[in-house]
Amino acid sequence: MDQPIAVFTDTEDLDPEPGARLLADAGFDVRVAGSRDPDVIAAAAAGATALIVGYARVDAGLLDRLPSLRIVATMSAGHDMVDTAEARRRGLWVTHLPDAATEDVAVHALASTLSLVRRLPQADAVVRSGGWSEDFTAAELPRRASGLTLGLVGFGRIARRFAALAAPVLGGVAAYDPHADPAGWPAGVARYDDLGALAAAADVLSLHVPLTPETRALVDARLLARMRPGSFLVNVSRGELVDAAALLDALASGRLTGAALDVFPVEPPPAGDPLRGHRRIQLSPHSAFLSDSSRRAYVCGPAENVVAWHRTGRPLTPVVDPTAGHPVAPAGHATAPTTASTEGAPA
Repeated sequence: MDQPIAVFTDTEDLDPEPGARLLADAGFDVRVAGSRDPDVIAAAAAGATALIVGYARVDAGLLDRLPSLRIVATMSAGHDMVDTAEARRRGLWVTHLPDAATEDVAVHALASTLSLVRRLPQADAVVRSGGWSEDFTAAELPRRASGLTLGLVGFGRIARRFAALAAPVLGGVAAYDPHADPAGWPAGVARYDDLGALAAAADVLSLHVPLTPETRALVDARLLARMRPGSFLVNVSRGELVDAAALLDALASGRLTGAALDVFPVEPPPAGDPLRGHRRIQLSPHSAFLSDSSRRAYVCGPAENVVAWHRTGRPLTPVVDPTAGHPVAPAGHATAPTTASTEGAPA
């Protein structure tokens, strides 16, 4: 029997070695393409049964070139880089990592929120430029956290952890997720059935939904117009959830006081991107998931999915199950809303 082949596509700054070792111990020939380029991936993955994916696109064109492929394991909670409909049509497994960095992303969202409302980047800039408190307060004062309401769009694992962390600090927490089980809704988190109403009630709106055709540009001019004047936006999910032009307009008009973005429509954002230079936007380099613990989980988790599939015929955390013929709903993670969500009827 031929040795099965597993290939890491792009690992960015993650070291694939711990995951590669797990795969090798299970009998795989492990290769690292080290690229998002489909030509490089296709060459490295010739004859491969397993593909472990960072940000590389896995679409019909690439799958046509990998006829031996049986499983695609993503190195993230999100799986929008994979054409899941095409994978399902071809009978492929697709897996993700629903809990590899729940705490890390939730803490990053809280830190971003507090940095925004306390105006920490502005305070830092004042001191570095030789100014002091009167220069800082001349523009606008920080907001008192206990008087603010946090609104969560989507209420899966990360959002629930964020809610638990934020509750002792902020004045209130509310969430919108039409797919969450009401029976499991925690006490102390107000439930909204209407996305527009949540936006109108929140001082800080934080996004915790996957990128799907329905959630693309979920935060558009209409939704931003529903938000309280002087409110804040936090996005640690996917850059394409937000209409960037509408966000810039909302900041210019004062509808939003600030935004914290860990994700962008194009990553990294190119030189000249107005998001990069805006003084009211706090930036981080798609790093909310990173920690000393999560770095290992992001390479070992997909390897464990591939090994489980190899040994038992079923991976640990599938999002596409070819034996069922339809996507598997990730446990504890909200699914896509309808397009009506943006009109006030995300995951």
